[in-house]
Amino acid sequence: MAALTTTESRAATKGPAATKKLATTENLASKDRAVARADGGEAVSTAAPEQASPEQTHSRLIYFSSTSENTARFVAKLGVEAARIPLYLRDAPLEACEPYVLVVPTYGGTGGEGSVPKQVIRFLNNPGNRALVRGVIGAGNTNFGDNYCMAGDIIAAKCNVPHLYRFELMGTPEDVSRVQEGLEEFWTRLSQTKQ
Repeated sequence: MAALTTTESRAATKGPAATKKLATTENLASKDRAVARADGGEAVSTAAPEQASPEQTHSRLIYFSSTSENTARFVAKLGVEAARIPLYLRDAPLEACEPYVLVVPTYGGTGGEGSVPKQVIRFLNNPGNRALVRGVIGAGNTNFGDNYCMAGDIIAAKCNVPHLYRFELMGTPEDVSRVQEGLEEFWTRLSQTKQ
């Protein structure tokens, strides 16, 4: 049995959430909110600063992790080179230069709405990044019920790539082993199909 298997798209991905275009985050960058200073001084703008040049990566594993760091901890256990999608808009955007597998957590939401983190949407709205994704590994929480790892389902359906594996929160030692072996097998098979 292969360590990583392609899962069938869940019934939820055939619903309205799957047919919606990945939202853009242009509005996030243009929002300008004023925040009053604690000393009563002039309000300070929280508008997103000018973005730095994209940070390029040749990593074959790209992931997003929120401030909880659950996905980051899982990826660190894999012991492979990986690049992280920036958490904040002020950070330089990530630009993939090689085919990669995306590791993505699912955020809570009803019927898939809001399941894919905005940072991941922004990353995938870059046509170059979207063209290079070859598979998705989903992280989630079984407390989400039918929405467990739904971000992976949505991205797999939208980008026409396999949803390779699902794990809960930070993953178990078995999850780590299966993903390590599965990624190696996945890249080997992919390179053989190109020959």
